[in-house]
Amino acid sequence: MDRPLETDDLLKLALDSLYLAIVIDETGSIRYIGRPYADIIGVSNQDVIGMQVDKVIPNTRLKNVIKSGHEELGQLFMMKNETPTICNRFPIRDKDGKIRGAISTATFHDIDKVTQLKAEVDKLRKENQIYQQQIASLKQIPFSIDSIIGNSPHIQKIKATIEKVANSSLSILITGETGTGKEVFANAVHQLSNRCFGNFIKVNCAAIPKDLLESELFGYSEGAFSGATKGGKVGKFEQANNGTILLDEIGELPLPLQSKLLRIIQERELERVGGTKTIKLDIRIICCTNQNIEQIANEGKFRQDLYYRINTIELSIPPLRDRLTDIPAFCDHFIQKINKYHNCSITGISDEVLQHFYNYNWPGNVRELEHVLERACVMSPTAILAVGHFDFFLPRVYHIIGTDEDNDSLNVLATLSDKKNQVERKAIIQALETTKGNKTRAAILLHITRSQFYEKLKKHEIL
Repeated sequence: MDRPLETDDLLKLALDSLYLAIVIDETGSIRYIGRPYADIIGVSNQDVIGMQVDKVIPNTRLKNVIKSGHEELGQLFMMKNETPTICNRFPIRDKDGKIRGAISTATFHDIDKVTQLKAEVDKLRKENQIYQQQIASLKQIPFSIDSIIGNSPHIQKIKATIEKVANSSLSILITGETGTGKEVFANAVHQLSNRCFGNFIKVNCAAIPKDLLESELFGYSEGAFSGATKGGKVGKFEQANNGTILLDEIGELPLPLQSKLLRIIQERELERVGGTKTIKLDIRIICCTNQNIEQIANEGKFRQDLYYRINTIELSIPPLRDRLTDIPAFCDHFIQKINKYHNCSITGISDEVLQHFYNYNWPGNVRELEHVLERACVMSPTAILAVGHFDFFLPRVYHIIGTDEDNDSLNVLATLSDKKNQVERKAIIQALETTKGNKTRAAILLHITRSQFYEKLKKHEIL
């Protein structure tokens, strides 16, 4: 019977039985390295004894453990041969608690398990990245149902429809005159849907040359035509996969491409131009137009079968003249937007101006209203937009084109504006008299900012 081993010999065998074990002293010198570890990094375990550990293992963290005094458990570590392993590192303390060295050993003997674990960790990191992006996008959603301005009955009905169908994959056709804000409604559909974390790709079919439209929409394979990009190109439909694509001005889509679009809607797959590989699609299609698609389909300029496929749900956006009660809400929204973009300080619009807005037909719809307000805000020296700030717009409202009779109408408005200016000038002078020329106190008295007060002094030529 063999006699029991000495303690030192037993301890060495214990360390040898550990996977990838290494021990260093408090100076960082290697005092022990197991044979498997030495074999993996290609050294003799006897030759490295006494060497600094970071000279043998450059990316080691054993010295960090000595400095921090804290153990490191389950740490992913890449070996010299790019083999991953999971390490546990512990400080070695004496009976007084002083750190005398550190030991590292691996958790897994099976490197395949480590590789599998690393792949799972990488997958979790990617998923976490996606979740972080989704959270960030939720905080920065530019459009929602609340982005649709107005509470007129027709708009309320459209909002209710969007909320009902948003989570489906039904194709939607949004119709309406130019400038009614069809894209806002399309954005609301996407943001309320379960595809809101996917791409929302917008394509204006009228803005892309017809000979390029097919490759832009469906992509192309390498060598599909002269000048094709090496490796091919991803089309808009592929970019929108698992998301939403908006086809604006769908009535401008050429008939040959209408056939291809119909197949995509029916089969939920496409082939790139010049390609043979079928690409599966999971996509929501929204189309917009200011044309009467049914009429042009009857005229043979648009495929009727395609019209019925894209018109599963139709949202007909009313023109602004049919929703005049929404104008005040639009004015508030646009003034805030214009203030931010142009650094203006407009606080509101007079009821008198709104009355003129109600008398106008708004052929350019909501877009025209925004542009009218933008010009008035930028040019206005006062916080409240009054009739005098819309002298460029009033002839449009009342069709004033230069006759004496029509000019009389404009002169009445101009006279009203002059009277308001006279009242304003008198109020400023009285404020200066009350404050004995103190401009800061005069501005406070008039409830305007100091900069606005100086602008009015300049406007009314008050020294």
